[in-house]
Amino acid sequence: MPAWLAPVAKVAASVEPRQLSRFLPPDDGAGRPSAVLVLFGEGADGPELLLMERASSLRSHAGQPSFPGGAIDPEDGDPEGEGRLRAALREAEEETGLDPSGVQIFATLPALYIPVSDFVVTPVLAWWRRPTPVAPVDPAETARVFTVPVSELTDPGNRAMAVHPSGYTGPAFNVGPALVWGFTAGVIDRLLHYSGWEQPWDRERRVPIDGT
Repeated sequence: MPAWLAPVAKVAASVEPRQLSRFLPPDDGAGRPSAVLVLFGEGADGPELLLMERASSLRSHAGQPSFPGGAIDPEDGDPEGEGRLRAALREAEEETGLDPSGVQIFATLPALYIPVSDFVVTPVLAWWRRPTPVAPVDPAETARVFTVPVSELTDPGNRAMAVHPSGYTGPAFNVGPALVWGFTAGVIDRLLHYSGWEQPWDRERRVPIDGT
């Protein structure tokens, strides 16, 4: 792995769940186990992250930019162990056409909870050591696949707090073709913060989210 990823690996080894989100898996074990692939690569503009935009026809999180990922299936294996890694890679391949053989998983973050969809999500951190072409595999699931330079994510001019009609308020990134908010933006925000990559930004800046 490149040296610039060392701070991210250090975060994964030490961060506590409540440092990442106030939404943690229910104590009673409820929620559907799932995983997302937080894939770092090296692009023309330096370090970058792979993101996708979910199709507008989906039942949950329609039209939202997100990490590739989804529910852990029985064939993936133990949802508390290797199943999380297999699910993240499988879903990324199914959604973006990513070749998993070029991906090196180096850590996982603590599982977090998305109340609106009842998913218990493990972010799987990986290095794109051998990039391959990516694009939507099924337009019914994925509208776009794109990479975002980390320099754009850390640029204070691209940062704001998203405000949703439901009452949700959280970090957002206005980058490239997308406004990244919700769970995905929350994970990115915490990774930037604890890795030491974050730059001071205006937390009073607000951007409204369409609730339709």
